[in-house]
Amino acid sequence: MKNILLIGGSHGIGLSMAKQLTQEHNVFIASRTNEGLASLSVTHIPFDVTTDELDTTSLPEEIHGFAYCPGSINLKPFKMMSLETIQEDMQLNFFSLVKVVKAIMPKMAEGASMVFFSTVAVGTGMPFHTSVAAAKGAIEGFAKSMAAEYAPKIRVNVVAPSLVDTPLAKRLLSNDRKREMMSQRHPLKRVGEPEDIANIAVFLLGEKSTWMTGQIVGVDGGISTLNVN
Repeated sequence: MKNILLIGGSHGIGLSMAKQLTQEHNVFIASRTNEGLASLSVTHIPFDVTTDELDTTSLPEEIHGFAYCPGSINLKPFKMMSLETIQEDMQLNFFSLVKVVKAIMPKMAEGASMVFFSTVAVGTGMPFHTSVAAAKGAIEGFAKSMAAEYAPKIRVNVVAPSLVDTPLAKRLLSNDRKREMMSQRHPLKRVGEPEDIANIAVFLLGEKSTWMTGQIVGVDGGISTLNVN
């Protein structure tokens, strides 16, 4: 069985990934809470990415798969976006990712896979996304450079979703009118579910994607490439 490390995994996309991965792998989840994990066979490591150093002694000698799930959605006009918010988004999404990757690289096994998460707003300019698009754009550039530097030993890919029905997005989907409006923006006429994104992330961590690296994979209901409205 392979050893998979998820940063964040107690809710949303991370939890959906954990439910799939525990069927075949040893799963380690480092997150602030173990909410939602009681029924799963996982090893939980209390960890806050913004303040803590990851205790790598709690991890196995070899890690075969890694995914970084924490993220943010701060959508405001740029003139109303404080510098502090932009810095916080960059810290959570990018610098904390880099800190964790630095810590675990000595444990990454030959043929290991890493999966990061971006947003459709990086490749498709969207108003009010300046902060999150900047932070996730940094992730995309970092991932491609890492993929080039560590090939063929380690694969690094990125999943770029559109809006997904997770606790992080609850403000944007807080009533039926908002949900319908957001659904209609997408060619497939619905917002994403955690499983939609988890399915691709688990695929990228597994044996069926071993000829993929340095890719930004859009899972976005068609919104990044189709204009059908």
